[in-house]
Amino acid sequence: MGIFNNMFGGNKDEKSKEEKKAYLNWIPLTSLNQLEEIKEQSKISAVLIFKHSTRCGISKMVIRQFENLFEEEHQNLKVYYLDLLNHRDISAEIGVMFQVMHQSPQLIVVKNEVSVYHASHSDITETNLTRFV
Repeated sequence: MGIFNNMFGGNKDEKSKEEKKAYLNWIPLTSLNQLEEIKEQSKISAVLIFKHSTRCGISKMVIRQFENLFEEEHQNLKVYYLDLLNHRDISAEIGVMFQVMHQSPQLIVVKNEVSVYHASHSDITETNLTRFV
């Protein structure tokens, strides 16, 4: 099939997915100090935090779908990735700092130092990222 895909244009959806992933530059969230950086950055533009459980099948599915939301116009969005299993302390502090109840997977958008949007599970895939550009 590979030869035929190459000859006849291939699977455009697969190409499209790879291009979309290229527009998403994950920033690992591994330190409590980064939360202050996020608040400062949010004064200039929206900052996204994606909380992900590496052991959860739903979280794995949602993160792939989230990556597919990214288009060229979203390439300048700052998107932090939090591995919940390795950084429970950061997750807890996010809840307190931005007044958002913990869920997994979860997307939190911070603007002007406060959470202006949050979604969890399949609701994440319905997020209109353009409104945060």
